[in-house]
Amino acid sequence: MKRLSFLLASLLFAASVAAQSVNPGQPAPDFALPDLSGKSVKLSDLKGKYVVLEWVNPECPYVQKHYNSANMPKLQKEFGGKRVTWLTINSTREGHSEFKSPQQMEAWMKKTGGAPAATLLDRDSKVGKLYGAVTTPHMYIIDPKGTLVYVGAIDDKRSTRLEDVKTAKNYVRTALGETMAGKPVSTASTTPYGCTVKY
Repeated sequence: MKRLSFLLASLLFAASVAAQSVNPGQPAPDFALPDLSGKSVKLSDLKGKYVVLEWVNPECPYVQKHYNSANMPKLQKEFGGKRVTWLTINSTREGHSEFKSPQQMEAWMKKTGGAPAATLLDRDSKVGKLYGAVTTPHMYIIDPKGTLVYVGAIDDKRSTRLEDVKTAKNYVRTALGETMAGKPVSTASTTPYGCTVKY
């Protein structure tokens, strides 16, 4: 009974966070978060650039799928080379058993070959809740005007199997390619999958 009550409470909380979510076509809410060296990164300072926001938790099997297969690092390197600012955000609240210190996040990124422009720690989970991020990974793409053009899953294979990366339709790569070519994003919103963000 206690387990059922906890599950229901978790689902209701996730639903309440999702209800606050931002949608494609809306301005991306501004925020400032520290990177792993403690330097503040402010979204509004990146206006005029394409920006990807990626919610992450190293303990999540879905995140591990995309890093251990090199899928996420490849995307970060590919689009980083095309002047896209990729920000990886960990909103696991400080005090949670899965919270990672800056040193732990840096070591994990190095081990997995991660290459975002910056890894940001959202210790009090405010930015995650501001965006309505509900899973890890949860992906957002922002155009140079500061408008959200994509919100949702990284791809269409809702699994933890590394081999599924090869046959998946990568929504993020497609959306970035389209918006950077000046085209409307054909699939601007999808349902994210993964582990719940540990608020």
